[in-house]
Amino acid sequence: MRQERQMKLKSISSQVVRLPLDEPLANGPAYSRTHNMFVTVKLETADGIEGIGAAFFGGALSATLKHAIDELGALIIGDDPLRVEALTQKLRTAGASAGPGGILTLAISAIDMALWDIKGKFLGQSLATMLGGLRERVPAYASGALVRAYPLDHLLKACRTLVDKGFTQMKTQMALPGETSPAKESERARLTRAAVGPDVDLMCDINQRWSVNQAIDIGRRVEEVHFFWLEDVTVHDDYSGLARVADALATPLASGECLYGITPFRHMIEAHSADIIMIDLIRVGGISNWMKVAAMAEAFNLPVVSHLLPEIHVHLISAIPNGLTVEYMPWSFRLWQEVPAPVNGELIVPTKPGLGLEFSRELSRYVVS
Repeated sequence: MRQERQMKLKSISSQVVRLPLDEPLANGPAYSRTHNMFVTVKLETADGIEGIGAAFFGGALSATLKHAIDELGALIIGDDPLRVEALTQKLRTAGASAGPGGILTLAISAIDMALWDIKGKFLGQSLATMLGGLRERVPAYASGALVRAYPLDHLLKACRTLVDKGFTQMKTQMALPGETSPAKESERARLTRAAVGPDVDLMCDINQRWSVNQAIDIGRRVEEVHFFWLEDVTVHDDYSGLARVADALATPLASGECLYGITPFRHMIEAHSADIIMIDLIRVGGISNWMKVAAMAEAFNLPVVSHLLPEIHVHLISAIPNGLTVEYMPWSFRLWQEVPAPVNGELIVPTKPGLGLEFSRELSRYVVS
């Protein structure tokens, strides 16, 4: 019997990159901040196969996140990258006293992505195919173009721009800045609905800015707007409070983007805190954990949506039977040479091996360390 040679990881490298924060979907003005910090990672096998990944949410601790990636990556040099679960479990065990959330999970996520990229390139299969290959295209919604900071005249213009570009789903925000009121919130929601028309799936993000009682009050006032979902209406880990809101409103609630690892999703689902489960690839612990949470949601007959990184989430949403839509958010696009672009509101699932991505040739100009 022929014995195949085992693959081995040879090296890991990472860098912090400072990417300009712009809004290309509807040519919006600048955000409240000018840049986002990402940490990129590259794993290489002894056979010369490279796997890439990225982490986010490090903020002022991005250099610390890079260091964590380097330290954890050093622990798996010489190991077989195809044994993704064994390696990520090894990393979780090694850093257990620093976890289960925060920097440890963010670092493992980036390494996990790179391992899956290597596996796909070794097998000659895309990530979507490795995970099940259920669909060849998935819905995507425009995100980041209708934010609360924009004045009303630009917001309504941006609505029409997105519709003209073929988006059939898009997300706006409430919890307006400055002196606001339930009446102002609901009026802006009604004007936004009128601008996009009755047939567009219009989502709305609150970014945890309301109390439970405010969420119920304003949520009831805007039920005539027929939002596709209200997102993160109050503090993300107030499971009982979210359940109160979910029980009081006809509009579905989406939540989960701020949860780290697997266990908090169980608590959220058991408490009936959300109708739609939103999973963030980086905070959940990478592709491996993302798929586990998606399966958990499927067992409870709950749909799953993504948060950020559409260029990778397109694979994940397409692979699961309860995948609802991909958040088309451009924050990470400058990382890559090319990203999937929506056609008539849908993303075609990439077929290149692994993630189907390569770092931009211009990325060096954004490197911090």
